[in-house]
Amino acid sequence: MRLSSGLLVASGVAGLLSAAAALLAMTAASLQFGLVMLAALLGYVLVSRAARRVRWTVAAGVGLFAVVAALRLFWYQEQVDAAGWLSYGQGLAKTSMVARWREQLDRERLAALGLALGVLGLAAGVLALPSRGGRRGAATTVLTLLLFAWFGLGAARDLGRHPLPELLGTVWPALLAALLSMGALALSGRRADRRWLLPVGLFLLALDATRTYSDLAGAWSGWWSLAHPPGGAFLEVGVAVSTSPEGSLQVSWAVERAIALAGAGLVAVGALRSSREADAS
Repeated sequence: MRLSSGLLVASGVAGLLSAAAALLAMTAASLQFGLVMLAALLGYVLVSRAARRVRWTVAAGVGLFAVVAALRLFWYQEQVDAAGWLSYGQGLAKTSMVARWREQLDRERLAALGLALGVLGLAAGVLALPSRGGRRGAATTVLTLLLFAWFGLGAARDLGRHPLPELLGTVWPALLAALLSMGALALSGRRADRRWLLPVGLFLLALDATRTYSDLAGAWSGWWSLAHPPGGAFLEVGVAVSTSPEGSLQVSWAVERAIALAGAGLVAVGALRSSREADAS
């Protein structure tokens, strides 16, 4: 087995293990396997010398995804070491709930920025691929428009609840990632490989980016309501208890992990395949 094939198989296996660990609520293991998956995928892209036109841009995108995965793993271990479980109650002795929540928002915004930069690298790889003309782009264009309309309707509900500048100041990296991934999806149809791995991967990345935006906007909305309660309202701060999901199935998180990792993998493999096919023709 060649080195590139071995790295691709290792990446796929690690991705499956990450999703399985997420399903079983094994957070640390899921994050670790996800990092291994992205590292193996990065190695696969770097050793694929046949696709020189997109290798470095795709490698940059996957590398940024790996950096975000490493940061999330570090943050999770830091929280576990400091509190024993992921809850705000144990941290009230050192800092207020509002300040701790804001710190979590800043971290998620940093992770969203890494996602946006990674998507930007992959989008640059898509643009570097030659356009094959024809009607191949019609399907991805229509799909992008539908996805954009769905995303826009969901985002519009958040705009009237809180001050727009403050909201955009927090969620702009996730918004940028969503728009970049949808733009790359629209352009991928005419540059797709024969198996259409590239458009499918970009569609999954767009779903992951919109989910990131929704989560970040929802978390900011909760923080804003807590930090700026309505006049005359009385806020009683209690002590949270551990709500560790250990021992229970976490289907939604497992699906989110699978979508994010599969999207990155399919885009990387699809871009390399499309580049090879273009060179061969």
